[in-house]
Amino acid sequence: MNDFWLFFTTGIEHIADWKGIDHILFITALCLRYVWKDWRKILVLVTAFTVGHSLTLALSVFNILNIPTVWTEFLIGVTILITALSDLRAEKGHKTKYPLIYYFALVFGFIHGMGFSTLLKSMLGRDQQIVGQLFAFNLGLEVGQLLIVACLLTLLTILAKIGIDRQHSRIFISGAIAALSLEMCIERWPFDVKKEDNISTIKIQYINNKH
Repeated sequence: MNDFWLFFTTGIEHIADWKGIDHILFITALCLRYVWKDWRKILVLVTAFTVGHSLTLALSVFNILNIPTVWTEFLIGVTILITALSDLRAEKGHKTKYPLIYYFALVFGFIHGMGFSTLLKSMLGRDQQIVGQLFAFNLGLEVGQLLIVACLLTLLTILAKIGIDRQHSRIFISGAIAALSLEMCIERWPFDVKKEDNISTIKIQYINNKH
């Protein structure tokens, strides 16, 4: 029971950690276009994201799927950027039953699951009995995710009450998220340019020596 509570609370803290706001930004961008009365649509979104990250989280923990952390962190930034940009173009009302944002939730969930796995694998160590811990951690992620959604919808409701138009607040918040995620992507650029820089330096030194 102690192990369950430890992994459960760690899951909540990990997804709602303000020191590493990747997942908070993604959940915010994912649900930004909805209000409380859209709870069914939000439930579908959350479920799609859950299916995505639960699958890769399990595959990673069982060492079936391994992606370098540098790529995972970069791609998480890309998922946030794409989702935020889609919010900027979102129209009032959807022409299709399942708009593109639902597929973002599922597919991008795969990537976020790899990010979640880094912490969980470090906690598990060489422990062979990991099914219960995996379930507890994943459940904690879901509770943390729902808390983020609740805080977001409450904030949007307050802004609407004080006279700030829903569309304006959506554009402002999604624009801010897009800017933050773009900076995140640049900082996490996975390609090592040091070798190229060294080659360029050698070429410059060679030319200078010739002259």
